[in-house]
Amino acid sequence: MGSAEEQGRRWLATGAVYGALVVLGAVEGLIGSFQYSHTAGPVPLAAIVADLVILVTCVAASWAVRSVTGALMPAFGWILASFVLSMPASNGSVIITNTAAGKWYLYGGTLSTVVGVALSFAGLARRGGTGGRGVPP
Repeated sequence: MGSAEEQGRRWLATGAVYGALVVLGAVEGLIGSFQYSHTAGPVPLAAIVADLVILVTCVAASWAVRSVTGALMPAFGWILASFVLSMPASNGSVIITNTAAGKWYLYGGTLSTVVGVALSFAGLARRGGTGGRGVPP
């Protein structure tokens, strides 16, 4: 199993990876919150791209760490950043407006995080619930 020092390093590395995934999701949410309104004609292209990016991030993070928690961490960071930035400030200004692009960004991104986590569960179940390592996650 290893020494206590080795296990401590393993826990530290695991925490650092999960922390980095939360920060990655938050950065994606921060960038998306300011860039979602770019359109291609009537299509909110930037919002849709931001939604796809967080979906891919959740699935890739889950695959990389071989755990559903890998998908939950960027999803948590994205939701935290995006919804905090969607709240009105005391002076009445709003970063994410109640427009079609704003709705596509917030609702589509939230749905993308849910789908990313669900796909992670499906992938874990397909691998037999072991995360491909031979031991339960």
